[in-house]
Amino acid sequence: MISIMMMNMKDRMRKFVKDNSGIGIVEIILILVILIALIVIFREKITAIVNTAFTNIQNDSNTILGVEK
Repeated sequence: MISIMMMNMKDRMRKFVKDNSGIGIVEIILILVILIALIVIFREKITAIVNTAFTNIQNDSNTILGVEK
């Protein structure tokens, strides 16, 4: 009986050691940290690009609709 329990515990320990389910969370957190750091570093460039894109969209939609400024 005790030997069966010991084998069962050994199997559980092996499964626990081989379990990689927590690695995905760590990877996601690291990717998010890097992404946030890049956004902070390039904030002004990103803002300029987005503003230019929205200005172009507004101008083009006004042209398509025939609306004058």
